[in-house]
Amino acid sequence: MTSKTRREFTEEFKREAVLLLESSGRPLMQVAKEFGIQPSMLRNWRARGRAPAGSAAGHTGVGKVLLPASAEQAEIRRLQKELERARMERDIPKELAQQS
Repeated sequence: MTSKTRREFTEEFKREAVLLLESSGRPLMQVAKEFGIQPSMLRNWRARGRAPAGSAAGHTGVGKVLLPASAEQAEIRRLQKELERARMERDIPKELAQQS
Protein backbone atom coordinates (compact mmCIF):
# COMPACT_ATOMS: atom_id res chain seq x y z
CA MET A 1 0.00 0.00 0.00
CA THR A 2 1.15 3.48 -0.68
CA SER A 3 0.56 6.14 1.88
CA LYS A 4 -0.46 9.60 0.85
CA THR A 5 1.34 12.49 2.42
CA ARG A 6 -0.73 15.42 3.53
CA ARG A 7 0.13 18.60 1.68
CA GLU A 8 0.54 21.77 3.70
CA PHE A 9 -0.05 25.23 2.31
CA THR A 10 1.33 28.54 3.52
CA GLU A 11 -0.96 31.27 4.78
CA GLU A 12 0.14 33.40 1.82
CA PHE A 13 -0.90 30.68 -0.66
CA LYS A 14 -4.30 30.39 1.04
CA ARG A 15 -4.81 34.17 1.02
CA GLU A 16 -3.88 34.43 -2.66
CA ALA A 17 -6.22 31.61 -3.63
CA VAL A 18 -9.14 33.14 -1.73
CA LEU A 19 -8.35 36.62 -3.00
CA LEU A 20 -8.31 35.40 -6.60
CA LEU A 21 -11.58 33.56 -6.05
CA GLU A 22 -13.29 36.66 -4.73
CA SER A 23 -11.74 39.19 -7.08
CA SER A 24 -11.97 37.31 -10.36
CA GLY A 25 -15.63 36.37 -10.31
CA ARG A 26 -14.71 32.92 -11.64
CA PRO A 27 -16.34 29.76 -10.28
CA LEU A 28 -14.81 28.16 -7.21
CA MET A 29 -14.23 24.92 -9.12
CA GLN A 30 -12.17 26.69 -11.78
CA VAL A 31 -10.00 28.59 -9.28
CA ALA A 32 -9.41 25.43 -7.24
CA LYS A 33 -8.33 23.57 -10.37
CA GLU A 34 -5.92 26.37 -11.31
CA PHE A 35 -4.30 26.16 -7.88
CA GLY A 36 -4.25 22.35 -7.94
CA ILE A 37 -6.36 21.97 -4.82
CA GLN A 38 -9.69 20.41 -3.90
CA PRO A 39 -12.68 22.77 -4.13
CA SER A 40 -13.58 21.94 -0.52
CA MET A 41 -10.21 23.26 0.66
CA LEU A 42 -10.75 26.58 -1.06
CA ARG A 43 -14.31 26.75 0.27
CA ASN A 44 -13.04 26.15 3.83
CA TRP A 45 -10.29 28.76 3.52
CA ARG A 46 -12.83 31.30 2.30
CA ALA A 47 -15.25 30.50 5.13
CA ARG A 48 -12.55 30.74 7.80
CA GLY A 49 -11.46 34.09 6.40
CA ARG A 50 -14.97 35.43 6.81
CA ALA A 51 -15.51 34.05 10.30
CA PRO A 52 -15.52 36.45 13.26
CA ALA A 53 -12.24 36.47 15.20
CA GLY A 54 -13.51 34.37 18.14
CA SER A 55 -15.38 31.75 16.13
CA ALA A 56 -12.31 29.92 14.84
CA ALA A 57 -11.46 28.56 18.30
CA GLY A 58 -10.00 25.10 18.02
CA HIS A 59 -8.81 25.63 14.46
CA THR A 60 -5.14 26.26 14.03
CA GLY A 61 -3.38 27.56 10.99
CA VAL A 62 -5.93 29.48 8.98
CA GLY A 63 -7.73 32.16 11.02
CA LYS A 64 -8.35 35.57 9.48
CA VAL A 65 -7.45 35.23 5.83
CA LEU A 66 -9.25 37.74 3.68
CA LEU A 67 -10.18 41.25 4.54
CA PRO A 68 -7.89 43.97 3.22
CA ALA A 69 -6.38 45.79 6.17
CA SER A 70 -5.05 48.80 4.34
CA ALA A 71 -5.48 51.05 1.35
CA GLU A 72 -2.49 49.35 -0.29
CA GLN A 73 -4.14 45.95 -0.06
CA ALA A 74 -7.37 47.34 -1.48
CA GLU A 75 -5.39 48.81 -4.37
CA ILE A 76 -3.63 45.48 -4.95
CA ARG A 77 -6.99 43.75 -5.06
CA ARG A 78 -8.34 46.30 -7.55
CA LEU A 79 -5.27 45.88 -9.75
CA GLN A 80 -5.57 42.10 -9.62
CA LYS A 81 -9.15 42.37 -10.87
CA GLU A 82 -8.03 44.67 -13.66
CA LEU A 83 -5.20 42.31 -14.62
CA GLU A 84 -7.52 39.31 -14.66
CA ARG A 85 -9.97 41.19 -16.88
CA ALA A 86 -7.15 42.13 -19.28
CA ARG A 87 -5.95 38.53 -19.42
CA MET A 88 -9.44 37.31 -20.24
CA GLU A 89 -9.78 39.92 -22.99
CA ARG A 90 -6.41 38.84 -24.35
CA ASP A 91 -7.28 35.13 -24.30
CA ILE A 92 -10.74 35.34 -25.89
CA PRO A 93 -9.43 36.00 -29.44
CA LYS A 94 -6.98 33.09 -29.05
CA GLU A 95 -9.80 30.75 -28.04
CA LEU A 96 -11.98 31.91 -30.93
CA ALA A 97 -9.13 31.39 -33.39
CA GLN A 98 -8.61 27.84 -32.13
CA GLN A 99 -12.29 27.04 -32.65
CA SER A 100 -12.19 28.14 -36.28
